[in-house]
Amino acid sequence: MNYFKLFFFLFVTLISCKTEEKSKKITDSKNTTTDFVIAFGSCNNQHAPNTLWDEIVKNNPNIWIWGGDVIYSDTEDMEYLKQNYLMLKNNESYSNFSRNMDILATWDDHDYGINDGGAEYPKKAASQQLFLDFFNVPNNDERRKQEGVYFSKDFTTMNKTIKIILLDTRYFRSALTPDTDTKKRYKPNKYGEGTMLGKVQWNWLKNQLENSKASYTIIVSSIQFLSSEHGYESWGNMPHEVDKLENLIKTTKSKNVIILSGDRHIAEFSKKNIAGLNYPLIDFTSSGLTHSYTNYSGEPNKYRVGNVVSKKNFGILKFNFKTNTVIMEIRGENNKLHETLTQNY
Repeated sequence: MNYFKLFFFLFVTLISCKTEEKSKKITDSKNTTTDFVIAFGSCNNQHAPNTLWDEIVKNNPNIWIWGGDVIYSDTEDMEYLKQNYLMLKNNESYSNFSRNMDILATWDDHDYGINDGGAEYPKKAASQQLFLDFFNVPNNDERRKQEGVYFSKDFTTMNKTIKIILLDTRYFRSALTPDTDTKKRYKPNKYGEGTMLGKVQWNWLKNQLENSKASYTIIVSSIQFLSSEHGYESWGNMPHEVDKLENLIKTTKSKNVIILSGDRHIAEFSKKNIAGLNYPLIDFTSSGLTHSYTNYSGEPNKYRVGNVVSKKNFGILKFNFKTNTVIMEIRGENNKLHETLTQNY
């Protein structure tokens, strides 16, 4: 009887310890030293309650990055598009948030003007100007003259530079291949067919990376780069373009590249070890500021680290320059921490 009690006590203790260990898996990093904070997100419907802006501010971000779908306005009516931008601009929560925040942005399909759209969209030039108007981009800014909203900006603090590169995966993107054999929306193009960025933007990106001395490089892509098995839009629809970007990162010896993506109405971390690169390439997806993939039931992603978050969310990156560490967090309503990934560079 005594042996049974002892066994039972040890069993309960072991289970309790494992449960406690699991509950401590996701821990908040509020007490860690942070030298620079990036907040980012995507998929924001101007007609829905914008509830996360106050929660984002609680993380004291130095900058906010829009990863696309700033508004939802699939249209060729530019007046309608303009009014939808004004609706968000006049939203009290967003207005208060943006007033004192350094904001960078790229677009995705729904603020571009057409679902899953690319180079074929006839109103892309006019849409670009309205996008820039929303962000009060000066008339003499280079983005007013070029085709596409791609842009870069360096942030330097404590003798460390973080380069932010915002790609335009819409303006030049050629046609995708519908998947007529399965329930997936798209299948990969024949290798070598199609472009994600267009020749001019690829040359610009190469120049940005070749001439950079940044300690960290953040590449913002509105669509996912590493995760592609789901069959929706992703870089995986053009495998040769995936290889091209990975090779470019390697040949330019770009330091500590992190990709930020959106579009999917979920949040997740994807991580890939690439031969010739002395750090893992991470694609941090944060999507669903106002609405999310609530009926998500699972999908494959061979590069996934941790769990998918299918609740409304935003992303946080906390840089510690002394330890060369980046803490990445998926947060949501009430600033709740859902998932975290720490990468030492």
